[in-house]
Amino acid sequence: MYVIQMKNITKRFGNLIANDQIDFDLQKGEIHALLGENGAGKTTLMRTLYGLYSADEGRIFINEKPVHITSPRDAIRNGIGMVTQHFTLVSPLTVAENIVLGATKGISINPREISKSVAEASRKFCIPVNPDAVVRSLSVGECQRVEILKALYRQAKVLIMDEPTAVLVPQEVDALFKSLKQLVEQGLSVIFISHKLYEVMEICGRITVLRGGKLIGTVHRAETSEKELAKMMVGRETFGVVREAGKDPGEPILSINNLKHVRNDGFERLKDISLNLHKGEILSIAGVSGNGQSELVKILSGLLKPTEGKIVLDGIDITGASPTAINAAGMGRTPEDRHAGVIGELSVAENLALEGLDDYLNRGVLDRKKIREHAQELIEEYQIKASPEDPVGKLSGGNIQKVVMARSLSRNPLCIMAAQPTRGLDVGATEYVRKKLLEQRNRGAGVLLISEDLDEVLGLSDRIAVIYEGRIMDIMPASEATEEKLGLLMAGVLDKEKTPTF
Repeated sequence: MYVIQMKNITKRFGNLIANDQIDFDLQKGEIHALLGENGAGKTTLMRTLYGLYSADEGRIFINEKPVHITSPRDAIRNGIGMVTQHFTLVSPLTVAENIVLGATKGISINPREISKSVAEASRKFCIPVNPDAVVRSLSVGECQRVEILKALYRQAKVLIMDEPTAVLVPQEVDALFKSLKQLVEQGLSVIFISHKLYEVMEICGRITVLRGGKLIGTVHRAETSEKELAKMMVGRETFGVVREAGKDPGEPILSINNLKHVRNDGFERLKDISLNLHKGEILSIAGVSGNGQSELVKILSGLLKPTEGKIVLDGIDITGASPTAINAAGMGRTPEDRHAGVIGELSVAENLALEGLDDYLNRGVLDRKKIREHAQELIEEYQIKASPEDPVGKLSGGNIQKVVMARSLSRNPLCIMAAQPTRGLDVGATEYVRKKLLEQRNRGAGVLLISEDLDEVLGLSDRIAVIYEGRIMDIMPASEATEEKLGLLMAGVLDKEKTPTF
């Protein structure tokens, strides 16, 4: 029996056709993957199903009966729930209060009654939560369980999950998959959106692939492979990125000693961080989001001053230096938020010139022709799908990331800090970015990779450091690392028999 059928769905945004006559169906009690590159139309299709968009053409059927969904309230009323990677919980409220928020009658609630009701739902759906816990005290994995239970509490029979594992450690991913399998056995149907093909192959029965707003096909897991799925997504075979053994790392190019950062409210975000990054190596910092990575990135970018500690780049003390001084010392940077690394209203050419404007001055006047010619060279080298005059804000996430990387790497920096360089990118763009980082390492630069993606960390690194609550838990050669070992460290579990070596 089909619980969802979407037939000939078309959605236009001006001249752009985001969904072009797409058919999609979901069977009762299955986990069905929806794959595609960024901009393929996945999110548009699911937002249409959830009532955030209205289709220009096509029809939706639930339990094989036509429905008209114009808002999330309509979707929820029809048994559809949605869990995004950016949670919508109210942090000062309890778990129970968040779960019943908007689902109660009247203007008052009985805390004891809603706690009891949520506890019963927790047992019924095999999703362990503490109804009385305050949300701000929960881990990321616990917050996700609350979001799922919130949807099920509203009697959802279909659950849309958008990149549900993006911020989870491996042990939390295992727990999530176990919960989903139990829920499917109880009759839930799941639409699973992910960029991680190995996860899709592990948990999903059928897989639908979109490309360029069009339906490429639907396949059964047993009849396909990761390689075939990647080919369907990007239109060519992708073989991933293989890190070959490089030369022995050289001398330290970046030294971080006893770095601390204390917020204005007295909360210590970084605690005695000490690291040495060598020439010709990739040192990764792995950790769940919110454990001090953002503060470390900002300090190394010159956007935040440390409370204590010292940072030396190629013999130059850059502690508390400005972004311009850090750039001049030989640091190349790709920020966590690629959109914050560009000025959307400026052209691609102008953005590519931002970090080296002095190179384009002719008697105090910018040489526009030289800026455009340089941009054209980088567009070709970095395969940016744009022209020099295009506003950078109109580009896809993958192409904006290529602009940021081209601007930074074209100056041949001594050290590259790459913060979440492939977050949210599709398989093709991810492959390209990882190749560029390996090229930099192979030419002798030191690469500090800050990533929440363990597949990326294990695939690219020479050494791996794990950060938890602002502290480096351990540093190890990549050859000694496993997902299980890293996952435990990312959750704050330290091997007491081993002393970290920095």
